[in-house]
Amino acid sequence: LKILTEEKDRSPKGLRDKALLELLYGSGLRISEAISLDIDHIDLHQQTIKVMGKGSKERIVPITAKCREAILKYLEQRGAFNPKQGEKALFLGIRGKRLNRRQALRIIENACKKAGIPHPISPHTLRHTFATHMLEGGADLRSVQKLLGHSRLSTTQRYTHITMGKIAKIYDSSHPRAKKK
Repeated sequence: LKILTEEKDRSPKGLRDKALLELLYGSGLRISEAISLDIDHIDLHQQTIKVMGKGSKERIVPITAKCREAILKYLEQRGAFNPKQGEKALFLGIRGKRLNRRQALRIIENACKKAGIPHPISPHTLRHTFATHMLEGGADLRSVQKLLGHSRLSTTQRYTHITMGKIAKIYDSSHPRAKKK
C-alpha cells in the first residue's frame, strides 16, 4: 500500500499517523475500534490488541511486526501531545485527548495526498484491503471472519468476489480435470 510506504515523518504527529495507518491496514480494524483503543489494550510482547467491536464484542487481534514497531515509536513520543493525567487513549489529538473520528479521517486523507492518490480512500477501504489480502494469501474465510469481528459469515463473504480470479487460476492449475490438453 502506497500510503504506508510514503514519507518518513519523525515528528510525534507523523509517528502517530503512521501507527494508526499500520493498525488499520495490518489488523483490519474499523476506524471506531482503532480510535477507541486504550494503551492497556495493547500487548506488544504478544503482538496482539484487545478490540471492542460492534455489539460490545471483545476480540483479540494480532498486529504485524511493522505495526508493533510503529506503535512503539509513537508511544515514545506520545507525551508530546500533553495528555491529561490518567488519559488512557492510545491515539491522541493535538490537545492531548482521544483522537476523534474526524481527525482520524483527516489523517487518512493527508496520507493519500502525500502518496499522490487523487481521491482519499476510506478507512473501510483499508479494512477491505486487509481482508482481500488475507484471503488472497490463503487465509480461510472463518479466520478472516474472526479477525474482522463479523458475527455472520455472509458479511465476510462480501470480500471473496475479488479473489475469485485467483481461485479460478489455482483451480485451473491444480485440478487434474481442469487442465487443458
